[in-house]
Amino acid sequence: MNHLLVWILASTAALPAAFSAREKIAARHVTAATLAAHVRFLADDLLEGRAPASRGSELALRYIAAQFERLGLVPAGDDGSWLQRFDIVGLKSEVTTPITVAAPGKKPLVLQPVVDSVVSPGLQQAAMGVRDADVVFVGYGITAPEQKWDDFKDVDVRGKVLVVMNSDPESDPKLFAGTTRLYYGRWDYKYAEAARHGAAGVIIIHTDHSASYPWHVVQSSWTGTQFELPATPSEPRLTLRMWATEDACRRIAQLGGKDLDELRRAAEKRDFRPVALGVKLSAAVKVALTRSRTANVLGKLPGSDGKLANEAVFVTAHHDHLGVREGKGDVLYNGAQDNASGVAALLDLAEALSALEPRPKRSIVFAAVAAEESGLLGSQYLCEHPIVPPGRIAANLNVDGLNIWGKTSDIAYVGLGKSTLDDVVVAVARAQGRQVTGDDRPDKGAFYRSDQFNFAKIGVPALYLKAGVRHPGHDAQWGQDLKQKYDNERYHQPGDQIDETWNLDGAVEDVQLMTVALMRIADAPKMPEWRRGDEFEAARKKALEAAR
Repeated sequence: MNHLLVWILASTAALPAAFSAREKIAARHVTAATLAAHVRFLADDLLEGRAPASRGSELALRYIAAQFERLGLVPAGDDGSWLQRFDIVGLKSEVTTPITVAAPGKKPLVLQPVVDSVVSPGLQQAAMGVRDADVVFVGYGITAPEQKWDDFKDVDVRGKVLVVMNSDPESDPKLFAGTTRLYYGRWDYKYAEAARHGAAGVIIIHTDHSASYPWHVVQSSWTGTQFELPATPSEPRLTLRMWATEDACRRIAQLGGKDLDELRRAAEKRDFRPVALGVKLSAAVKVALTRSRTANVLGKLPGSDGKLANEAVFVTAHHDHLGVREGKGDVLYNGAQDNASGVAALLDLAEALSALEPRPKRSIVFAAVAAEESGLLGSQYLCEHPIVPPGRIAANLNVDGLNIWGKTSDIAYVGLGKSTLDDVVVAVARAQGRQVTGDDRPDKGAFYRSDQFNFAKIGVPALYLKAGVRHPGHDAQWGQDLKQKYDNERYHQPGDQIDETWNLDGAVEDVQLMTVALMRIADAPKMPEWRRGDEFEAARKKALEAAR
């Protein structure tokens, strides 16, 4: 018996009996060897951390496009190419006027850049700053009419610097979603809402709990060149966007005779009103501006059904990471788990589904998107310039990091309960003898932190799976501790590299689950739907109406 046949039989035999023969054919193409091979190249030092518009990024684009071509996909980018190019603006800032907080009759407080605070320019221009701006504590900085919640009330904050709590209210399960973070808890929401109210700047209070990561992640993520899509003239923008440590914010409040803990307790209630801290802040930055182009890599597997082929399922994974940063020691951020592993999964999914005959009924678009680490820019551009009308996009499966810790009896589904995609995932997991759980860290607000969020905003039901925590022979806490150790030591750090500690057996099962789920979504008579009352249901109805 030849070696290929032995491998096929062994691979098929290891797959769940509840999978159909066709599903087994696809799933057997997912292997630890192919996943690891893609990661080793994409996370190699040669690619220099794949920062947007860098040489390493271009190498990643070409590698992914070459893989798509090898698999027989159809180019779905600009002018018959593999790439959907778009402009990005790079902003590298330097503090020129120290961040100084002053109160009458007291010694001014000077915040140390990077140590106490991180400042990012809010405007796409060469220099900007604030001088003697009043500082106001605005609680969570949330305006949520459906929750009868308004942290701004009728207070005029135009031209002021706002101190804002990270996350959203979690002390009362009847408010917002309790400990499950909503978009209101995200830093990008807080900056945008403050800009809408005319504020000049925002300081977000960092705590390990509210951010779900240590201060060094802020330091690595918000220093160096920051990237944005080109600003539009009508877009309200802050002058300065800042993060500061909890200790620094406590000292700012104390300088004005206020207690930060008392302020935060008051902000947990609907009747909270903004509190002027009695201090003024001055700071200025100069900015090195660059304009460059990056790209999403788009490959299409045309559907086999004459009618359903006009609809599509989008599979996304971001190909960028943080590049090379200034500092001592290892300054190259390889981004192996985040997100070379996600791109590896995307490529294995493309290989598995392109091997099928007949192909899935709906078309499948594989999109390796750019600049996710800079604020989901690639998927934002793709969703604003869709190659398929949003009302004809059946679903989005996004992969942002794989399980590198071994097999689990569970898999975490970020967004469980939001759409009818639940039914597909639960059925496939059950066939594997596994359990689907919700996000094991709902306080992180993961649904709003990766590329599926942009698809949801245009109404597309979105699926985002993460590593489980129930490893054989261990309790769930053991698995949670593994993931937390990664967050503490490797997430957005140079240590995110593939090494001998990686165990991709669990990743294989997870990607096989994704493979079969994709097949079932692509072949289903009806497209998935958001659950009634979901926050994205209205956008879906609008998209479907437009598609008609």
